[in-house]
Amino acid sequence: MPKIEIACFNIEATRIAQQYGADRVEFCADMQVGGTTPNLQETEIVRRELHIGLHVMIRPRAGNFVYSAEEFAQMKKDISLYNTLGVDGFVFGLLDVTGNIDKQKNKTLVELAEGKPCTFHRAFDEVSDSVQALEDIISCGFTTVLTSGCAPNVDLGQEELKRLVQQARDRLVIMPGGGLRSTNIGRIWRETDAAYFHSSAITDGSETAVATEVEALVQAVKLC
Repeated sequence: MPKIEIACFNIEATRIAQQYGADRVEFCADMQVGGTTPNLQETEIVRRELHIGLHVMIRPRAGNFVYSAEEFAQMKKDISLYNTLGVDGFVFGLLDVTGNIDKQKNKTLVELAEGKPCTFHRAFDEVSDSVQALEDIISCGFTTVLTSGCAPNVDLGQEELKRLVQQARDRLVIMPGGGLRSTNIGRIWRETDAAYFHSSAITDGSETAVATEVEALVQAVKLC
């Protein structure tokens, strides 16, 4: 049965995700810009309260995914710091100026995670060559790619998601996300055969997961 990760932008959302059956939380700040590194103190609270998986976004700013030396140093520092809190994994992604995977920097961060699973986030949807990018990500040691199929949302990226799942085989998890809701998760699963799905479960215009939508997502994957 597929699993559900909920993107959470505040503590209340993490509580809702856990209470209504999600398998994992991606904790981050700044929903309006697609997520950045969350507050350390808030992450400490979340870690104490959650018994489901907790992955933390490592992204020092909004905007593109080409980082300066200073920004990369901050990312390294953040992974080491948040690792001490006992988080279960990390979410990040770095590109170079040509739109390719920055293999050296990504591999460095994966190694700093000390064996904890790392997800390459939707920076993947901006790569110049998704076939080569996936191979590069695998070579860096990532365990998951979060992607809408290099499209604005999973509905438009469905065919590419299917292709990516086939390319990845059992080497890495392709996790569809971006416009994923309880209303389309069943179809996306049937068409792609993905094993993990990502959603904010926000259906009311707020910045907090909606309990009924989390529950609906969980119930939908039980039918898969």
